[in-house]
Amino acid sequence: MDVVFTRCAGLDVHKKSITACRMIPDPTGREAEGIMELRTFGTMTRDLLSLADWLTEASITHVAMESTGEYWKPVYNLLEDTFTVFLVNAAHVKNVPGRKTDKADARWLAKLMRFGLLQASFIPPKGQRDLRDLTRYRTKLVQERVREVNRVQGVLERANIKLASVIADIMGVSGRAMLEALIAGRVDPATMAELAKRRMRSKIPLLEQALTGIVHDHHRPLLAMQLAHIDFLDEQIEALNHAIEASLRALSVDTPSSEGKAPLPVTSHVSPPIASPTLTFTRAVELLDTIPGIDQRGAEVIVAEIGIDMSRFETAPRLAAWAGVAPGNDESAGKQRSGKTRKGNRPLRAILTQLAHAAVRTKGTYLSALYQRLAARRGKNRAIVAVAHAIMRSVFYMLSRQEPYHELGANYFDERRRHYTVDRLARRIEHLGYRVHLEPVTTSVA
Repeated sequence: MDVVFTRCAGLDVHKKSITACRMIPDPTGREAEGIMELRTFGTMTRDLLSLADWLTEASITHVAMESTGEYWKPVYNLLEDTFTVFLVNAAHVKNVPGRKTDKADARWLAKLMRFGLLQASFIPPKGQRDLRDLTRYRTKLVQERVREVNRVQGVLERANIKLASVIADIMGVSGRAMLEALIAGRVDPATMAELAKRRMRSKIPLLEQALTGIVHDHHRPLLAMQLAHIDFLDEQIEALNHAIEASLRALSVDTPSSEGKAPLPVTSHVSPPIASPTLTFTRAVELLDTIPGIDQRGAEVIVAEIGIDMSRFETAPRLAAWAGVAPGNDESAGKQRSGKTRKGNRPLRAILTQLAHAAVRTKGTYLSALYQRLAARRGKNRAIVAVAHAIMRSVFYMLSRQEPYHELGANYFDERRRHYTVDRLARRIEHLGYRVHLEPVTTSVA
């Protein structure tokens, strides 16, 4: 067996402790696998620096790390600039059952690392990781805002105010004005209905009925606190939007300018550098914005999660599987078992599902036709995942070729095998008792 890494280490990372095993060649040649040294470290910054020094004094070059949750990130931050760090999936490095201990896991990781049997998880460069933090936090705030609006709706229902039955968005201009009037104590339905704006004024009689309720004294301060919370969330989301745009512009700069701006973060040893010098993060967002159903915010989330270098994923199917929108494989003894999708990148999978729901509502598009074609046979949920899979494949090729989205059209599936479609529909009509005479229709160009 060929030795790939002669000096390597394995780390089993937990919340409060790190079990490390460093492997170095035996100068006497008695130990073919090398000398293994075990040591336990804490997870405080001082302990992590001691871990780095302990690995450096043995001239360790490659480090394999297994962890769960967020506990690997502090270790990775301090080791990535000095060593080639492999963050591995715990499911890929399972030891023999019944022999699992922290020390055994560290030794097993070091052995697998030495012989090159580990596959590193995709860890983006530091600048992209910072962008991820911003986009993921914005997503959480948007979700919290939706929950707070639902709480407002709950208070209105308990006060017998049926405003949502007439107004689709109770936080719009008209709905917000009526809520402010309700909080101020103006409980006359006719007075509040007159606050309707533009097209909503045609529903004034219906609004008077919806605004007739039983408002108690505790409802008003409760609504006031909820609206103040929504305003605060709006401010935070807007601040994050500006921060994300600034981060995208910073990542799009290849070299620091002469005006004293901070240079770009150093790229990690694990992640390769950006392949194409012409494709930038801002340009990638503009390209993805051309896909039906995807807006700027959705494109920002996708770019923050996958980056702009598609060579790290190699193929579109691998990118779709990594995102968690591709069917899984579970075959044993020649039998195909469950093919449910893997968890993948959960934030990316969540945003792709939302964007797929928006894409299927577009008219005259390939994605909408794909959904309608599959929903009837496979169900709506599977059809949505299939649309998300198609979006992810399109993203791969668009960023690889640096081209905008090319719309195939709603009749793509009919035109792809035109004669089969014609024959199939003609046979269905003949089965109903009609005679079909096929004649091509020619369209004249004026």
